Amino acid sequence: MLSKLELRIPPPLVMLLFMVTVFGFDKIMPFTLFYLPWLTYALVISLVTLGGVIALWGVKEFRDAKTTVNPLKPESSSSLVSSGIYQYTRNPMYLGFLLILLSSVVYTQHPLGLVSALGFVTYMNRFQIEPEEKILVKLFGDEFVDYSNQVKRWF
Repeated sequence: MLSKLELRIPPPLVMLLFMVTVFGFDKIMPFTLFYLPWLTYALVISLVTLGGVIALWGVKEFRDAKTTVNPLKPESSSSLVSSGIYQYTRNPMYLGFLLILLSSVVYTQHPLGLVSALGFVTYMNRFQIEPEEKILVKLFGDEFVDYSNQVKRWF
């Protein structure tokens, strides 16, 4: 039986909600470890770009395999994708979102932003990835189990 939060909130919205907490920490308790704007902006742009590329690569692989990209309906999956970026991470879209979230931590330089990033990973593992994986085991059986034993969940 699914809990009320499992497979209910779209992952991009989850990322944005955790990003709001990063900026909230910065607003409530400003903190700057060092101020090197060129380095900060370069890291932010790099993380957003890398996160976007990884997430979109995951979407592309799903589209190429003609399977659902909808994370709220994993039971609609028509094939197990294990090629491309899925050779390296089982969840490239979520990894991409994490990198984008981390860009806000770099931007604010607030150490509590790392708590938000950890919260995102914890939430995604419990309420998105674990329920998805239960459904994928039912759909693909040993093929998914073998794949998950070979490829890490995040990286």
